[in-house]
Formats: sequence, C-alpha cells, structure tokens
Amino acid sequence: MMKAIRGAITITENTAESIREGTVELLNAIMIANDLVAEEIVQVIFSATKDLDAAYPAKFARELGWDNVPLFCVQEMNVVNSLAMCLRVLITVENHKEVKHIYLKGAQSLRPDLVQN
Repeated sequence: MMKAIRGAITITENTAESIREGTVELLNAIMIANDLVAEEIVQVIFSATKDLDAAYPAKFARELGWDNVPLFCVQEMNVVNSLAMCLRVLITVENHKEVKHIYLKGAQSLRPDLVQN
C-alpha cells in the first residue's frame, strides 16, 4: 500500500550547512516517527522557498544512505506573506503503517493541527 508523508522545517540561514542540518533533522524525525527504513521509500520531493538556494536538500538525503531512492528538488511557489526559509518534503512510502506528518520549528505554523507534542 502506498502512502505519502508530509513534513517541513524552517532553516536558520541560507548556507549549505544550515540546509544540511535542517534536512537531516527533518528526515530523521520523519523516519523515527513513522518507523521507516529506506527500503520502504518510493520517492521524495523536496521544495524550498526562494531564499534557500545554497544547497540541494537531496544531497543530504544521500548522506543518510538513501542511495537508491529517487529524489527531486523544486522551488516552492512564491506566495506573498508566506513562510520564509522553509524546506518542505513529500515522501511516498510503501507500507501498511499509520502515517505521521512532521512539522518542525517555524513550520509548525503551516499545520498546527498536525504538530506532535
């Protein structure tokens, strides 16, 4: 059974290191909350706001061992007054577990109904 997991995190500054830290924090939180292993991941789409252009988040997913997972990075649609410095992810998985979406730091404002306490 295919399912999709959403997540987002705000990044502190537009540097490769900050994007790496945020990407790894978000992906690790999603993996733990959903009890996932890389073999269950079908594909991953990352989006970043236009103010995050120092690095591709997919590069840092590869560092987590996601070598055989198709990864894709896009720029988030630029909407007036939208959340800045935000990295979002959509992960398609194949498993039968309940999905837990993860929103961290300032991105919790995007979906306060889904924030884990």
